[in-house]
Amino acid sequence: GVFQYASCVRFEVKDSNNKTCILADLSVNFTVEYSAGTKQETAHFVLPETSTVASKSTCGQDKEAPLLVIAFGNHSLSVNFTKSDGSYQVDELVFIYNLSDKVIFPGASENGTKEISTNKSAISAKTNSVYRCFNPHLLSFENVNITFYDVKLEAYLSNNTYSKDESPCSEDFTPTTAPTPAPTTAPVKPTPEVGEYRVNGTSGAACLLAKMGLKLNFTYSTKDGKVSFYEYNIIPKNITFHGHCTNNSAALTLSSSVDQVEILFNFTLNTTVSQVYLSQVHVIATIPDAKDPKFEGDNASLSYMQTTAHKSFKCNTKQTFQITSNFSIDTYNLQLQAFDIEDNKFGPAVECAEDQNGMLVPIVVGAALAGLVLIVLIAYLIGRKRSHAGYQTI
Repeated sequence: GVFQYASCVRFEVKDSNNKTCILADLSVNFTVEYSAGTKQETAHFVLPETSTVASKSTCGQDKEAPLLVIAFGNHSLSVNFTKSDGSYQVDELVFIYNLSDKVIFPGASENGTKEISTNKSAISAKTNSVYRCFNPHLLSFENVNITFYDVKLEAYLSNNTYSKDESPCSEDFTPTTAPTPAPTTAPVKPTPEVGEYRVNGTSGAACLLAKMGLKLNFTYSTKDGKVSFYEYNIIPKNITFHGHCTNNSAALTLSSSVDQVEILFNFTLNTTVSQVYLSQVHVIATIPDAKDPKFEGDNASLSYMQTTAHKSFKCNTKQTFQITSNFSIDTYNLQLQAFDIEDNKFGPAVECAEDQNGMLVPIVVGAALAGLVLIVLIAYLIGRKRSHAGYQTI
């Protein structure tokens, strides 16, 4: 599914005297991997605007700690608070999701609820201050990623509303450096790390193989109206991926809940001419300093990376593919094949023109050197023959 962006939802917990003890404005994305028959699928969903404060929520009394329980459908997110000298923190966070929800988990092999929890949320603030976090704050588990962003949260309230002071999260801190002139282009990032991705068909065999380093290039307008550039390297260890194949289309989706980026590659098989090509790219990303932070681009009329059926497309040289007027992708050390994959391995490679030209240079140089050696050898033999003839005349 396409990565979704949650709306900010407000939650409030009151005691028996109608006094507010917990106030929270939250935007939350969930990514859950689950089994669907022989395949592993990934569900992407958000904390919906219809979420409610469950009856289990409490301000706490005596030894009981304040607790916010958020209910949405058959799922819940619980946030338990404690306080110490001069600060309060999320002591435990519990997420319960129900695989019987076939809207969120279509085709799930299991039913019933699953529960994950952590006491290492790294969410804390000074007493009588608001915990504030604009940037994504990721909590990662074995099969689940929970990403909070644009968060405003306070427990142990004293005046029924947020305090004036704020405690920013670590993700909102930026290193202090000496001022430098604003660059006209984005700083050059290192070459992206190569990731390997595989999509299986209904039989369990690979129907799409990809090995590549990826850089995403965005052009956007800043909040003050200037044109700026943003480069984003895909980091394989931060990526979850999934896909599917039909008789004439194959899709691969890469997403990072850490960086709020998702990109879809769709490949098409033209059965008339037995040709495979990249036909569509769809991207959604968050660019914090953009006038509109949510960037979305799509082009479904592409014809890149063309190759014939049963063969892979290979290009070690950096290639730039323009997707829209303000979005392009760079590939590095690319090898890709969709459809007709034998033994789950790449087929014979069709190399890009850049790699072929790169190979042509050493071949030409080698041929020139060989020709030069041959000329020198012939000249030497002719000179030697004339020398022998002179001796015989004397």
